[in-house]
Amino acid sequence: MLTTRAPAKINLTLHVLGRRENGYHSLESLVAFTGGGDRLQLSPTASLSLQISGPTATAAGTGNDNLVLRAARNLAERIEGLTLGAFYLEKRLPVAAGIGGGSSDAAAALRLIAQVNNLSLSDPRLIEAACATGADVPVCLEARARMMCGVGDILGPKLQLPLLPAVLINPGIPVDTKPVFQRLGLECGQSLKNLPHPVLNLDDDIKVFFKKLELSRNDLEDAACQLAPIIVDILAILRAARGVKIARMSGSGATCFAIFDAPNSAAHAARVIRAIHPSWWIKTAALR
Repeated sequence: MLTTRAPAKINLTLHVLGRRENGYHSLESLVAFTGGGDRLQLSPTASLSLQISGPTATAAGTGNDNLVLRAARNLAERIEGLTLGAFYLEKRLPVAAGIGGGSSDAAAALRLIAQVNNLSLSDPRLIEAACATGADVPVCLEARARMMCGVGDILGPKLQLPLLPAVLINPGIPVDTKPVFQRLGLECGQSLKNLPHPVLNLDDDIKVFFKKLELSRNDLEDAACQLAPIIVDILAILRAARGVKIARMSGSGATCFAIFDAPNSAAHAARVIRAIHPSWWIKTAALR
């Protein structure tokens, strides 16, 4: 039985550049990952299957549309005689939450299959299967901070981020990605003329890094707030916390994050907010 983590993907920034003629949106996003998240196990067998347990298992779905099964099938289509098996997913991340839980699960499945079949994570067939499964799956394969551009198919080099103690909050309200992008109102072929994404360098010190982070944004935040106004409340709570450096929505929402000046500040904020909103999903994390 092989085991791997499927961590949450956090969009520290998300700039929408425009909409392509095929309807997809072009993006620039600095992506980071948590340490914990879902857990996926694989027992190599002759047939492909999936069992799901955990706090958010019901919302994840067990049918053929689950991204774990879809990723496995996409890779099997590209490699004859591929060994698959029985997957066991412990689902802990909220679903439709803007943190790439399903995509991270799919990437975890591809990592486990690659391990069983002695494939490199840089194998072009593995990358093709990841792209065919979902836009966020390629960046989740190695689960390390980097820039993600295009429709998720263009990845920058892995970045060594400074210590980023964070608090993540999801109110338990799913937000579908498609309606959020529709709220932008972009026609096919239309580009946006917003300020460009700051260029991140591997040798940026922490002050320069945070300055560039402050100059960036999430272009989906306003649209998501219209669909789920509770996001406004979460951001206000996070921005009022002691020691917070930046608070922003991740992906298309509704999960929001705040980065703090120290781990104890993040832990204190999480405890206070959890006491007031016990039904919310609230986690501390060190983003990487």
